[in-house]
Formats: sequence, structure tokens, C-alpha cells
Amino acid sequence: MDLVLNIYFVAMLSVSIYFFLMASFNIIEMKLKTVKPRITDGKMVSVLIPARDEECNIENCINSLLNQTYQNYEILVIDDNSTDNTWQILERLAKENSRVRIFRGKPLPEGWYGKPYALQQLHEHALGDILLFTDADTIHLPGSISWSVTNMEKTKADFISGYVGQELLTFGEVITVPIMFFMTGFVIPMFLNRFIKLGYFSAAVGQYIVMKVKVFKDVGGYANIRSKTTEDVYLSRYVKEQGYKTEFLDMTNQVRCRMYNSYASGIHGIGKNIFDFLGKKTPLLMLIAFAVLIFFVLPLPLMFFLIAAQNQFMVHCIAVNLFFTATWLVMFLGRRINWLFTFFWPLMYVNLIIMILWSWFRTVSGKGFEWKGRVVK
Repeated sequence: MDLVLNIYFVAMLSVSIYFFLMASFNIIEMKLKTVKPRITDGKMVSVLIPARDEECNIENCINSLLNQTYQNYEILVIDDNSTDNTWQILERLAKENSRVRIFRGKPLPEGWYGKPYALQQLHEHALGDILLFTDADTIHLPGSISWSVTNMEKTKADFISGYVGQELLTFGEVITVPIMFFMTGFVIPMFLNRFIKLGYFSAAVGQYIVMKVKVFKDVGGYANIRSKTTEDVYLSRYVKEQGYKTEFLDMTNQVRCRMYNSYASGIHGIGKNIFDFLGKKTPLLMLIAFAVLIFFVLPLPLMFFLIAAQNQFMVHCIAVNLFFTATWLVMFLGRRINWLFTFFWPLMYVNLIIMILWSWFRTVSGKGFEWKGRVVK
């Protein structure tokens, strides 16, 4: 038994140290490569916003984009067959400002998911040399568009995405939303994106993606990923695999977003992407669920048990939990999120297992996921 525990704790300690180092290195990598917005005029930027049932968000989003330091840009919004007052709000905003152009989305064709198709339609109307894809629930600070142009020029990238600032206002959001940091935060060494052409090392968050229009057309836009719920990630991978340069940077000072407003919506919104993100491979998904349980959920209760028993391995277990806590502390400080949320990381991993199993069940059962009135599988 001692041999088994020794192997287990050596493995856990190795993983926890790796996570801490990767979290630190990835944040340093992003911050060193990110530059502040400085360019205020230049190539035309087309800001593309898909909006489906966004009457509560769309006006704030557009108003923030109208207050930009960059001069040469347009705002294109597509009403993706909304059932609320989104279109009426867009009509008023378009009348008030000629920079805003609005379109009604076509009926969703077979084989396409809603967001990829909405963005594919929007790009057909875009006049810019640079496309900035963003979501209707984002709020852009005045330097947002300038940031995209400045960093494209500085990095010579064809495709840029990154983490926007996340607003976490309820306990349910705190223990759910940060899971999206898992892979790009401390699992994947993001610096390898500079040296390796594998798409796996490229990443994106759909709340903010900047891309040269020529590159978008060259890779066929969203046509090759038309039925992906994680269309942002797959787009970045596909662009990378076609030989273009992608970057993942720090934009927490430029864009804010409240992704979900409750625990249930967070579980639903993030959970629907997990199985798709892993290529819908059941063995891989179950392996990850088991690893999360053994390496991330178990250490905390095991620590208390070993302390109570004064077991020789209690020091190892304490060290593991300290490294995991330090990892999330680095993550939250780097993302400008309240550092006190760090101590909820064990619940985040429990939630991850719940979302993994739920994502798998909804997919293999054929029930799919209902999102804004549509079912995706």
C-alpha cells in the first residue's frame, strides 16, 4: 500500500507543480507579447456581431463599440431570427448612427449551427481588411478596436484571440465559468504555439477574435466547421493548420463580459462545448473525467483524512493542495478576477466532472443541447 501511495503522491505532486509552472509561464507569455492600443487609424476594421434574443445586451454592446479611439471601422450586426425585441432595438440604433449596419439572418440551413452561419453571412457584407468577431454580451472599452490593429501589426499575426475580462457576480458563476481557463490556462504550454504548427496549440475565445479577411476567405470561413459548438477553437486550429500565424493574448483590459447569469446557465453553456472540444471521443472524455476525479477532486478530502491519521504522506498531500491553490491564485490574478475566488477551486473540479458527464450523455443519447431555442447535437 505504501508503494501505491508513494507513486500516487509523486504523480499528483508532479501534476500540481506542472500546473503551477504552466499557469505562470502562460500568463507571462501573454503579457509579454501583448501591447497596449496605440494605433488610432489605418486599415478598415469590420466588427461582426451575431445577435439572437439579445434584447438585454445588444444596445450596451453597440454603444461601447461606438465609443472607440480607432477611427476607421464599421459595426455589422445580424439578427439571427430572434424571438424578442432584438431587431427593433437594432433598427433604432442603426438610424441613430450610420456606422451601424444591420441585417436579418436567413433561415438556418441543414448542417449548420446558428453562430457559425450568422458570422458566415455577416462577413459577406463586411468592407474591412480586418474582421473582429465579438459577442453581443460583451462591453468594449474605448481602446478595444485599436488594440486589435496594434497587436496584429506588432505580432504580424493572421489571427488573434485571448481572454476577455470575465464578470462573475453569483456563486454559481464563480464555480463554473473559470473552468474555461483549464486547457489554455495551465494544461497546454501556450508558448509552443510559436514553434509548432499543430492546431492543438492554437486557442481562441469567441468573445473576441481578430482575423485578416484574406485569411478568413482562404480557409473557407466557417464552412469547414459549420456544425461545431466550439467553433471558435476549431477555427483557430484550422487557421493554424493551414500555415497561418495565430496568437493568444491578454485583452482583459479591453473587453468585459458576463457569460452566464446563473449556475444552471453556466453548466449548460460550458457543458455543451466539452465533448465537442474533445472531438466527441468517448474514451478520451472518460479518461479525463477519471483523471479529474483522482488528481483534482480527491486530494482535498484525502488531505484532511491523512492529517487526522497523522499519516506519513500528509505533507505530500498538503503540498499538492497548496500548489493547486497557488495555480488558481495566479490564474485569477492574471485574469483580474477577485483572488478570494481561488479557494473555490475544489468545487470547480466537481463541476467539471458534472459537465463532462452531462455533455457526454446529452450527445450520445441524441437529445443534444438546447441553446437559445435551437437544439445542437
